[in-house]
Amino acid sequence: MAAPDQSQKGQPPVWRAALFALCPECGAPGLFEWPAKFRERCPSCGLDTGRYNVGDGPAAFLTMIIGALLIAAALTLDTLFNPPFWVHVALWVPLTVGAVIYGLRVGKAALLASEHQREAAEGKRKDD
Repeated sequence: MAAPDQSQKGQPPVWRAALFALCPECGAPGLFEWPAKFRERCPSCGLDTGRYNVGDGPAAFLTMIIGALLIAAALTLDTLFNPPFWVHVALWVPLTVGAVIYGLRVGKAALLASEHQREAAEGKRKDD
């Protein structure tokens, strides 16, 4: 079974755009201005990211998944090695913050790239 072709040369697949924060139109890096906030426009091709409705949909879902995985890892570490409390704080707080921010970046970039490739837009009635 052949892989579907990209609609335009230079457009990265959704998975690559999401993992590396690439513009879904031209493939240039720099999709984010802040850790989890899109730039208004792509610095390379000028794609307007404000026209896509990504929202905060991935936030709660990803936070719960990451939280469950990290709690399981912390309980496993505590059961196997029984480290002092400060080891848990020093290990899990930065790991949680980093995992949530990176997860949000990947989730939001995947939704934006998916909307762009499918040319998603608000619905309109025929009589409008």
